[in-house]
Amino acid sequence: MVVSIIGGTGPQGLGIAKRLAIAGVDVIVGSRKEEKALKIVNETKEELKDYDIASIEGMANEDAAKAGDIIIMTVPLVAQAPTLKTIKEFVKDKVFLDATVPLETALGGSVKRSIGLCEGSAAERTQALLDGTGVKVVAAFNNISNSQLLNIPEEIDCDCLIAGDDKEAKEIASELINKIPGVKAIDCGPLERARQIQEITPLLIALNIKYKSHFGGIRITGIDFDKN
Repeated sequence: MVVSIIGGTGPQGLGIAKRLAIAGVDVIVGSRKEEKALKIVNETKEELKDYDIASIEGMANEDAAKAGDIIIMTVPLVAQAPTLKTIKEFVKDKVFLDATVPLETALGGSVKRSIGLCEGSAAERTQALLDGTGVKVVAAFNNISNSQLLNIPEEIDCDCLIAGDDKEAKEIASELINKIPGVKAIDCGPLERARQIQEITPLLIALNIKYKSHFGGIRITGIDFDKN
């Protein structure tokens, strides 16, 4: 299994790439420019030289999407549609994890507020923009801070809320996410639940700012998930 992270040179994508590589998952870091991806990957390999990591490569986003079995997209909202347009032909029938959160910063506003999308959520927007490809979109990694992801080797103290319409895709996503120490994937239901999941992110950002932290996250407690 190869996981391609589209927009993987940013802090969120790179944090996920590092965590998965340490967990033994083969990773491709994608970028608009291959040169940037290669540079970041070389730096990452040096940083993680004391770990027994899996394969990690750098490619242009289009090549990464073509080579990956599972796709994770970690781009800001303004780059969502343009990026999807460039990789659409390469994601047919694949599991596609979308971490996009529609923060007001996309319009020059506050990082502590979200903006409404006509599709309902960023993940639903991805599903609509990739219509006809058979891709199975799962909203994931929306609520785990970059600081937690990059705080290696500490375990991540946060659940990963996911939503999607395809049961098998969510099972594949959960198996992947649960490889990261400290993280538990929580299936919140159909893709439309991404609307609620993405609204948690600006709240967590606001709490981190208020209490001068970078590591605030969310845990779901009091539920026996084995009963589902």
